[in-house]
Amino acid sequence: VLQPNEPTASVASSISKADVQFMPEGGHLVAGFDGRVAFKAVGANGCGQTVEGFVLNSQKDTVIGFASTHLGMGTFGFKPEAGQTYTAFVKQTNGGFTTYPLPAVLPQGAVLQADNLSNKDNLKVYVQHNRTSADPNATLTLLAQTRGQVIQAAKIPLSRKTGVVQLPKKQFPEGIAQLTLFDETNQPVCERLVFIDHNDRINVRIEPSKATYHPRQKVELTITTTDADGKPLIANLSLAAVDDRLSPNLDSNRATITSHLLLSSDLTGTVEQPAYYFDPLNTDRAAKLDLLLMTQGWRRFVWSDVLAGTPPPIRFPVERGLSLTGQVRKPNQKDIGGVVKLNFILTKKDTTGTTPRRLFLMGDTDEQGNFGAFDLDFTDTTTVLIQGTKGRANRDLVISLDQLLTPRVTLVQPPYNPVEFNADEYAEFIRRTDEYMAIERQIRNNREVLLKAVTVKAKKYVETDSRKIYSNPDATVKFDQLNTSGRQNILEVIQSRIAGVQVTGSGFSAKVQIRGAANFGGAIEPLFVIDGMPTDLQGALSISVQDVDLVDVLKGASAAIYGSRAAGGVISILTKRGSPNYEATKEAAPGTLVAKLPGYLPVKEFYAPRYDQKLPDGADKPDYRTTLFWTPAIQTGADGKATVSFFTSDARNPVRIQVEGANIIGMPGVGKQTVRVE
Repeated sequence: VLQPNEPTASVASSISKADVQFMPEGGHLVAGFDGRVAFKAVGANGCGQTVEGFVLNSQKDTVIGFASTHLGMGTFGFKPEAGQTYTAFVKQTNGGFTTYPLPAVLPQGAVLQADNLSNKDNLKVYVQHNRTSADPNATLTLLAQTRGQVIQAAKIPLSRKTGVVQLPKKQFPEGIAQLTLFDETNQPVCERLVFIDHNDRINVRIEPSKATYHPRQKVELTITTTDADGKPLIANLSLAAVDDRLSPNLDSNRATITSHLLLSSDLTGTVEQPAYYFDPLNTDRAAKLDLLLMTQGWRRFVWSDVLAGTPPPIRFPVERGLSLTGQVRKPNQKDIGGVVKLNFILTKKDTTGTTPRRLFLMGDTDEQGNFGAFDLDFTDTTTVLIQGTKGRANRDLVISLDQLLTPRVTLVQPPYNPVEFNADEYAEFIRRTDEYMAIERQIRNNREVLLKAVTVKAKKYVETDSRKIYSNPDATVKFDQLNTSGRQNILEVIQSRIAGVQVTGSGFSAKVQIRGAANFGGAIEPLFVIDGMPTDLQGALSISVQDVDLVDVLKGASAAIYGSRAAGGVISILTKRGSPNYEATKEAAPGTLVAKLPGYLPVKEFYAPRYDQKLPDGADKPDYRTTLFWTPAIQTGADGKATVSFFTSDARNPVRIQVEGANIIGMPGVGKQTVRVE
């Protein structure tokens, strides 16, 4: 019995103390039925905190004591009584207590309990209730589902106040299963999460070529991937090798690909030490995982839809590769009114040289002009050309691509999360780090020279164009600043925009004269130049107005650089395509689109020194890397084997190796190994 004069504290005043939540198994405490209550205590750093305490009833009588058993989580069981209220007293480090009210006791309801530990083949579900109904045929329904797929269902007559349902585990896929009890009106009344573990994962075995290595010695590893029956599997893996003593804060139970796919991604909140629940060396991992699911589970689906057979809407379809989607519209952005045939050409340079690699695709839009190319696989930046045709013409087609939606980057201040560490290990880490830094400073001092003040002088950069042998033209017309629609040739564009340029006639019979040119009083036609190459009037008139970037006009002394041919002046035409900075993505013929698409990031090679080769002079310095090797792309063969090698550093410390990955159907696997360096 709690004495009235013992110190207590309210939850609101316990800012620095643990926050404890109490969760009855199945959802509710029901009067007269034995039940289990799970709890989770979280400290100010967001991590589980060890707690202990006891539960009192309304008369201040002690009902039961409790203590956390794993990362601030624990359970206790008792039979609540009608009309009673229960309060948990959690002991604090200062000797006082913080009080937490337990959920209210329901006079009528149902209790659901799951036993997932005592039998490896069957999941036992216990149901107790005191509900009543005027319908003698009323039933309770127990539904078991995994990731939205109903696996099993069972009916329990409402007339039976207790029931036991055995569910064969082999019918469940591996992962979190959700058990929900529905009343006679199909309303959920109880819920429980359990984990079905078939050990249906890749076994990753890492075998070093020898038990012990020396500094700067080559480590050769054989990686083998098999299924639960020992049969070889083809898998894609990544590997990391780190100095075990230089990285003292690396948690061996941190998240892995297995824990993320099968556990963390299906739970709310942060799951501490998720790899703990999948390490076969932890004999209590199944019980601890069951405890975790009693505290961090949640409902994801609307049960009315599940019972009606309506699957949840798929907002994001499965992507097996890169996608290219867009629309074809009229220039006024209206629907094109029918199917448009499309040709796709994806071009990129070969990784071994400059030879382009091309992929040709064909397809049709839908009636609204939408199109898509899916399951594409290319790395780095690729140029795509899309050409559409509808009937005999394509001038009325405007092709556009959907923008790639990327997550918005936000700067979030991370919460304060103090790290627990061993003081002796940390002191050793600091000592070694100071030693290595002193060596590094000594090397730098022998190689570095302190420079005196340096003054850098330069002139403003003036962009040059190899197509122009002149410096300053007498007049310039930039076509991108003009409305050239309806103009048939360049003469119609420049005629009224450059003073002194006179054009008489039209088309190929036109006559051009530049006033002020050194034409000695005669009507001498100017010299036409296209991208630095002399031409005649017919050549100039054959250039499309849409392909012209700008036109320069040179008179008198300015034109003298071209010699006697320029006695009548010079009209220099610079085209868009002739520019060294021309980008095809900015210009396309009617009915076509040229764009650059980002592909998958090419696999990068992690630098690691090779001590079996002679190093350049001055490159042989002390090697105390924390990360000795990393590679993201290892593929085992049909025999399930792959080989990897790297060199140790100068440190005589153990090297921790971890391999993670999955096979083609998404089955994950993790392997660990430690090699000695002496």
